[in-house]
Amino acid sequence: MSVVMGTAGHIDHGKTTLIRALTGKDCDRLEEEKRRGITIELGFAELPLPGGRSLSVVDVPGHERFVRTMVAGAAGVDFVLLVIAADEGVMPQTREHLEICALLGIRTGLVALTKVDTVDEDLLALAVDDVSTFLKGTFLDGAPVFPVSSHTGQGMDALVAALADLESGLAPVRSQDLFRLPVDRVFTLHGHGTVVTGTMIAGQVGVGDTVEFYPSGLISKVRGLQSHGAATEKALAGRRTAVNVPDVAVEQVQKGEVLSHPDTLFPSDRWVIQATCLSSSPRALRHRAEVHFHHGSREMQARLYFADRDKLLPGDSCLCEVRFAEPVPAVYGDRCVIRSFSPLRTVAGGVVLNPLGVNMRRRASGFADRCRMLSGIVQTAEEDRVLAQLLCTEGGDTGVSFARLRVLSNLDSKALEKILAALSNKQLAFCFDKDQRLFMAEQFLIGLATACEESVTAYHKRYSEKQGMKRGELASSWGKGLPPKLVHFVLERLVKQGRLVTEGEYLRLPAHSAAFSKEQAPLGEALLAAYKEAGLSPPNSNELLDSLKINKKDAAPVLAALRASGQLVRVAEGLWYAAEHLAAAEAAMRKWLETHDSIDVAGMREATGLSRKYLVALLEYFDAQKITIRVGDKRVLRK
Repeated sequence: MSVVMGTAGHIDHGKTTLIRALTGKDCDRLEEEKRRGITIELGFAELPLPGGRSLSVVDVPGHERFVRTMVAGAAGVDFVLLVIAADEGVMPQTREHLEICALLGIRTGLVALTKVDTVDEDLLALAVDDVSTFLKGTFLDGAPVFPVSSHTGQGMDALVAALADLESGLAPVRSQDLFRLPVDRVFTLHGHGTVVTGTMIAGQVGVGDTVEFYPSGLISKVRGLQSHGAATEKALAGRRTAVNVPDVAVEQVQKGEVLSHPDTLFPSDRWVIQATCLSSSPRALRHRAEVHFHHGSREMQARLYFADRDKLLPGDSCLCEVRFAEPVPAVYGDRCVIRSFSPLRTVAGGVVLNPLGVNMRRRASGFADRCRMLSGIVQTAEEDRVLAQLLCTEGGDTGVSFARLRVLSNLDSKALEKILAALSNKQLAFCFDKDQRLFMAEQFLIGLATACEESVTAYHKRYSEKQGMKRGELASSWGKGLPPKLVHFVLERLVKQGRLVTEGEYLRLPAHSAAFSKEQAPLGEALLAAYKEAGLSPPNSNELLDSLKINKKDAAPVLAALRASGQLVRVAEGLWYAAEHLAAAEAAMRKWLETHDSIDVAGMREATGLSRKYLVALLEYFDAQKITIRVGDKRVLRK
C-alpha cells in the first residue's frame, strides 16, 4: 500500500507551486485554474523518494469556496503537509484546513513555510514563532517547520528527506479486502469510454472485476486501470487510481459515489455517529439542525438528531443520528466533517458508528443503553466490538449477513471469520445459514426458541388429543416472517437440547401425551381393545375400522393419540400393534438370537409362528428402530 500525503493551507500560500517543485508535475490542469492562478479541483502527483519508494500526493484548493473539494481530497490522506506563506502567516483557511484534517482522523504531518525568498531573516523568525504558537494544542504541536522556496530551491532537500523519514515510519491502517474508491472525477476518454478517478481508501481491484457504483447501483466491469498515469492489472489501497468502466455513460455517474464490488456496501438514509463540536465553533449545534455533511468525496445536506440533549456545545461530543435525503454508503470508523449553513464554516466532525440505519428514537426504552454500547465500540477490543454490533439492534430476529458485519466492523474478512468462530465456540453467536452466511446473536436465538416452545405449549392446550404440531404448521405460525433456514435451525436446536421431541412430521413437548376428549374416549377404548385382542396378528387398520363402523377421519386423531401415549405402535402402512404384543415379538426375536448368529424371515416365523405378511414388516420395523441391522437377507442385533 502507498502512503498518501495531502496538502492543506490558505489560498495563494504556494501549495500547488511547492508540489510542482517537488514532483515536476503541475496539479492545476484546468484552463480556468491557470488563468486565475488558483486551484479549483483536486490535483494529484507522485513524489519519488530516496530508496525507490514514493508518496501519493493530493493537492487541495485553498479558497474558502472550495472547502468541500478540500474535504474530498483529505478523506484518504495518511498525513498532511501544512503550507503557510512566510509573508502572510496563519490565515482563516489555515485554521479551518487544520481543523478538518483533525476531524478526518489525520494525526501526523509537518509544516512547509513557503515564500521565504520574499522576507528578510527577522520576518522569517517572526513567522516561525507565529506558526509554532498556532500549532500548540493541535495534532501538529511540535511538528518540524521547514522554511522553503519553490523558486530558489532553498530548504527543498531537507523537506524531501523529512518526508521520506515520515513515509518510512507510517503504516497505513486500511481494510485489505473491502475495496472502496470514492469518485472525485468523472470523464470520457476517446476510444475507452467512461473513466472515474479517486484515491483508493481500502482493498484492491483488478482488471476484469465486476464493480458497482453506490448508491446508484450501476454495474460495470473494469476494462483498464491506471495508477499515477501508469497502466496496471491490479490497483491497491492508498494509490490514486483511474478506472475505465465502459459499460456506464459518463452522465450516469456522479462525483461522490463510491466504487466497490457488488453486494459489499449497504447505503442507508440514516447513520449513527459520534459527533464532536469544535471548540472554535462560534455557537452550539442544535438538535434537528440542518448542515452541510461531508463524507469521502461527497457533500450532502443532512439533519442532526442528538440522542440525549437539545444542543451540542463547543468542545463536547455525543451520540448523533444523521438523516439524509437519499441513502448513502459508509463503513464503521469512517470520518466525516460537518459545516454550518450560515455562516458557512466547519463546526463539527464525527466518527461513523453504525451506517446501516439503526432507528434510535430519543428517550425510547433501552435507548440510553444502546447508545452507551455503540459509543464504546471505538475503544473496545475487536472481538468485543463485533459482539457489541451483533447484540445491537442490527440483525435482530432475522440475523445479519457476513457482508453487513464487514461494514459494521470494518474488519478484514479473515479477522472477522476468526472472531465469529470464537464467538460461535463460546455460544455467543451462531451461523444459521451457511450458504448466505447469516449470523444471529445468542440473545435473539434464545428469544426465538422461547417463543417457539410457547407456541407448541399453546397448541397442546388447544388440541390435547393430537400427537403434536406439524412442522409446517409451526413454521407458518410461530415462524411466519422468519427465514426458513432460521426456523429449521431453531427447531433442530430445540430437538437436540431435548426441549422438543420429533415424531415423523410432528413436534411436541417431551411431557406431552395425547389425551382423549369425552367424545373420543369410547372410540379410543374400542380401538385399543381390538388391537389387544388381535395379539401378534392384527388386522389391517382399514378393515378394522370398517368392522367397527368407524369413520377414518374420526379415527385418525384417536389413533395418533394412542400412538403418542405409547399404547399403540404403527409398524407399517395400515399395520398397528398394541405395545405389549410388539414387545412380545421383539422378545421372541431376541430369544432366537441367543442361540443363532442371525435371523431371517424363516427364523422369525419359527420364533413367532407368524405368516410372511407380518414377518417382513416386523423385521423392517426393527431395522428402522436400530434394534437390528440387515446383512444381505439376514439380520443381526446392533451393538
